[in-house]
Amino acid sequence: MLSVRTLFGIGFLVTQQSLLGQGHVRWPLQLTSTRQTVLIADLQEEAQHIDEELFSEYGFSVDQLMELAGLSCATAITRAYPITSLVKGRPSLLVICGPGNNGGDGLVCARHLKLFGYEPTILYPKRPNKPLFQGLTTQCQKMEIPFLTEMPEAEVIEEAYNLVIDAIFGFSFKGAVREPFDSILDVLKKTTVPIASVDIPSGWDVEQGSADGLQPDMLISLTAPKKSALLFRGRYHFLGGRFVPPGLERKYQLNLPQYPGTDCVLQL
Repeated sequence: MLSVRTLFGIGFLVTQQSLLGQGHVRWPLQLTSTRQTVLIADLQEEAQHIDEELFSEYGFSVDQLMELAGLSCATAITRAYPITSLVKGRPSLLVICGPGNNGGDGLVCARHLKLFGYEPTILYPKRPNKPLFQGLTTQCQKMEIPFLTEMPEAEVIEEAYNLVIDAIFGFSFKGAVREPFDSILDVLKKTTVPIASVDIPSGWDVEQGSADGLQPDMLISLTAPKKSALLFRGRYHFLGGRFVPPGLERKYQLNLPQYPGTDCVLQL
C-alpha cells in the first residue's frame, strides 16, 4: 500500500467524496472552489517524480508534453479572456518566456493563440542553446509573431496589451530571481493589465508562494495544482494537462477529475 505521503503528496486532483470513510488517512491540504474540492501537490520533489516517470516509464518526450501543456494554456486563456471581451482595439497579448520548460510552454501557447485569432507578442530574453527551444522559436517566427528585444515599461504595457502571459519560471525554480527577470517581474508588479501565470506565478516558491510577488488574475495549473495555489487570489484557475495514462493513475491510486467532453482544460 502507498504511504500517506506518497498518496497525497503527488498532488493529483481527487474529489472529496472519494476519500470519505477512509479513516486511516489524514485529510490533506485542500483547494476549494465554487466547483469542487481538490487535493494539492504537497512537495516539489513529488511533482517532479510524476514528470520523470512519464518520460522514463511511459515514453513521453519533453516536446510532446510541452505541446500538450502549451495547447492547454492557450485553450484556458480563450475561455477566460475571449476575444470579444478584450478592451483594446486589437486582441494583443504579451507572452514573456523564461529559459526553461515553462518558457517552452509559453512559446507553444503563443503559437496556438495566434491560430485562435489573438495577436501575441513574445519577450524571450534568455534563450537556451538547445534544438527544442530553437525549433519552438522558429515556429513562432514563421507564424509571424513578433519578438521584443527588451521589456516594455509598465505604461507601455497598459497602453498596448490586453493580457500578459507569465511563462517565466515553473515549479522546479529555486533560489533568487536574477536579471533580466528580476527587473521584468518588477515591471509586472506595477501594471494593472491582467496576468495569466503558467503553472505557478513566476518568482513564487512552489510550496510557500510569495506575499510580495506577482498577483496574477489567472493561474493555469499543469497536471495538478501545486501547494502555492492555496495562496492564489485571482479570478480564474484552470487545470490543464489531460495526458496521464491509466496505468500511472492506477499505480498511484489517483482519482483524476473528469474533463468535460473533449476539452483539454477544466476550470476549478
